[in-house]
Amino acid sequence: MDPSGVILVAGATGGVGRRVFDILRSKGYTVKVLVRNEDKARRMLGPDVDMIVGDITKASTLVREYFKGVRKVINAVSVIVGPKEGDTPDRAKYSQGIKFFEPEIKGASPEMVEYIGMKNLINAVKESVGIHRGKLVFGFEENLTRELAWGALDDVVMGGVSESSFVIDPTGGEKGGPTGVFRGVVSTANNGGFTSIRTKNFPVPEDLSAYDGLELRLKGDGRRYKLIVRTSRDWDTVGYTLSFDTIEGQWQSIQLPFSSLRPVFRARTVSDAPPFDARQIASLQLMFSKFEYDGKLNPTFKEGPFQLPVSSIKTFMKEPVTPRFVHVSSAGVTRPERPGLDLSKQPPAVRLNKELGFILTFKLKGEDLIRESGIPHTIVRPCALTEEPAGADLIFDQGDNITGKISREEIARICIAALESPYACDKTFEVKSVIPFSEPYTVDPANPPPEKDYNQYFKSLKDGITGKESLEKSPAAV
Repeated sequence: MDPSGVILVAGATGGVGRRVFDILRSKGYTVKVLVRNEDKARRMLGPDVDMIVGDITKASTLVREYFKGVRKVINAVSVIVGPKEGDTPDRAKYSQGIKFFEPEIKGASPEMVEYIGMKNLINAVKESVGIHRGKLVFGFEENLTRELAWGALDDVVMGGVSESSFVIDPTGGEKGGPTGVFRGVVSTANNGGFTSIRTKNFPVPEDLSAYDGLELRLKGDGRRYKLIVRTSRDWDTVGYTLSFDTIEGQWQSIQLPFSSLRPVFRARTVSDAPPFDARQIASLQLMFSKFEYDGKLNPTFKEGPFQLPVSSIKTFMKEPVTPRFVHVSSAGVTRPERPGLDLSKQPPAVRLNKELGFILTFKLKGEDLIRESGIPHTIVRPCALTEEPAGADLIFDQGDNITGKISREEIARICIAALESPYACDKTFEVKSVIPFSEPYTVDPANPPPEKDYNQYFKSLKDGITGKESLEKSPAAV
């Protein structure tokens, strides 16, 4: 995990969120918190904590600009459940778990927190953390379209005679749909030898820093082209450039990493140019040129007509992708609606789902929003949370069948480990300790248990298992 990227902890004053914050800070990560109560957060987390004061149930408080620079999110926000008869100032009854008191919802409803709130939070962070399939910058992809204004920039500016254009061919795409086409005639007459098309400056600079580069989908002609990315809105300025080869007559996807772009001005490398800043992309340019860089020539250059269909330019995430959004949900979210399940043998939250405002139903709806968002994610479903220390042996499971307990400290560690693991990406799982409810778990401070390698657990997880499969089948034994 890149320590320079900002990790947002939502719900950082809660039982799990506070522990996540403390561990991340102790490991040297840059952390920002999303909290509702600024004074409470500064008392609990320290006066220097970097925070966004907002309420996920109120979209107007989650301004996207506040989340710029956030690369990963751990969401520990949850609807508040408390004892009907009240609690101590330090919430001692709540900390014992729902098994030990008659519960009721305190504050905003499960629908507002777990569903509407999740929708608001995803909308606020999606641009910053990115989506797995990438962001379409130009072109035509499935049901998405984004067109840009391209204009020719050829060697006529230097006295040459080459010419080019960019058109949309409505049926020239890979599957008979539309595609852009960069075409023209290139000539070395009058000391010329290049042709290009360049977009107008974007109305607002594109922030593509959540991604690792740009991917072009095109039909090659065997020539070598250049992509030029500019971060300045000035016209005649440094362009961050990378050449790419194409295969004649073949549709292909070409990935151009931001890390490989070189600063170039008029085909010369600029050694003292500032580093490329993916947060400030102002324009794009495609070029076919006789010249490479610093006096070298393009080995595939030949004069005459050329044509390069380009159906899309989008961002990509370098594989293996790790989660960008880790969410703490709850075991049991699929069980209230599961046919044939004996609710009398289920934990209180399952039995009391309706009385508690359909708490688990809306938690499941919130999970679905994450899965549908396209954000690389992990959904952690703890069994009953306790104040016991971390360290007990664990059981990871999928399908939403297990019951038991697990410490908040352990869940915090699991969430942080998930951020670094490709094996946890796009997985949903339940977790509990092997210690029964009837047995307290303690740790000898002089002989603490070794730190776990959570990757060994993540490696056992499978794609696509959420427990919703059982809503159409007979339930598994619990």
